[in-house]
Amino acid sequence: MAEPLVVQLAHVEIVSPKPDQTLWFFHDLLGLEETTREGQSVYLRAYEDWYHHTLKITEGPQAGLGHIAWRAASEQALQALAERLERAGLGRGWDDGDLGHGRAYRFVTPEGHPMEALWEVEYYQAPEALRTALRNRPQKRPLRGVPVRRIDHVNIMVQTVGPVRDFLVDLLGFRVREQKIGRDGEEVGAWLSVSPLVHEIAVMRDATGSRGRFHHVAYWYGYPQHLLDAADVMADYGVRIEAGPGKHGTTQAYFMYVFEPGGVRVELFGDTGYLIFDPTWKTVVWDVSNESDLERSSIWFGGRLPETFYTYGVPSVGWEAVGVRR
Repeated sequence: MAEPLVVQLAHVEIVSPKPDQTLWFFHDLLGLEETTREGQSVYLRAYEDWYHHTLKITEGPQAGLGHIAWRAASEQALQALAERLERAGLGRGWDDGDLGHGRAYRFVTPEGHPMEALWEVEYYQAPEALRTALRNRPQKRPLRGVPVRRIDHVNIMVQTVGPVRDFLVDLLGFRVREQKIGRDGEEVGAWLSVSPLVHEIAVMRDATGSRGRFHHVAYWYGYPQHLLDAADVMADYGVRIEAGPGKHGTTQAYFMYVFEPGGVRVELFGDTGYLIFDPTWKTVVWDVSNESDLERSSIWFGGRLPETFYTYGVPSVGWEAVGVRR
C-alpha cells in the first residue's frame, strides 16, 4: 500500500439539465453559500467548508459527473501522483486550474470516472454580514433551509469493484475500511479513506453492468435530528426521497437519499458514523451472500433500500432495458 498522496476530498462538479432548480435545492434547502458564478457554472460551499467551493454546478444536457477533485498532501505529492498516474496510463495531463484553486492534474479511474488532484487552494473569506465570532468556523450558520455543515464523501458505480479499489489503494494511497463480498467471493462494494473518516469514497458494483457512473455526493449535518427536519422540508417542497431517514450498518451513518431536481442523487446524514485512528486497522468484511449480513450492512434500521439504489446512477443508461443483477 502506497503512502497517501491525497489527503482530502476537495470538491465535486455535477452536471445538471435544470441548473436553476438544482441551485435552488442546494442553496435554499441545504443552505449552501454561493461564492461566485462563471459561464455556465455556479460555485458553492457549506458553512463549515473552508475552501472557495466544495460543489460546482454546471449546466449540461443530462445529469452527470463533471469531476471529483482531491487535495494532494503537498506540491511534491501532487507531482509524484502525476508521474505515478502517467506511468499507469490513466493520466490526462495538467490544466491551469479553476476558480478557487491552482493548477490541477487530471486523471481517470480504470472505468473512466473523471478526477483531478490539486494543491494550491483559495480559502473562503466571508463578507461582513456572514462573519462569525467563532474563529474556528469560516462563516455564520445560514438561516435558510436545514443547512448542511460540510462535504463528506462521494460514491462511484463500477462494473467491477476490484480494479478501481486497487487503483485507489495503490496509486492514491487510500485504505480499505469496509468491504462487501457477494456470491462466489465477488466483491460488490468497498469503502475507503485517507483520513480517520470511515470513508471519503465508496465504490459499488453497478447492478446494470454499466461502467463509470456516479452514485452520489454526500453532505454532513452533524446531528440526526436535522435529518428529520430535512425530511420534513423535502417532503413539503416536493423533493423525491429515495430512502431514509435510516441508519447503515456499513459505516454506521444515519442517512437519507434524495434526488436534486437535475437528477443527481444526494446523501444527507446526521452522524460521522465512526472514526478510525488505528494505524493497523483490519478491513471489516460483510458477507452479503448471507441474507442477514445483506440487510444489516445496508440498513441497520429504516426499512429496505429500493431497487433504484443499486441501479440508478448518472448518466442514466435506461436500466430497465438493460436488466438488473443483484
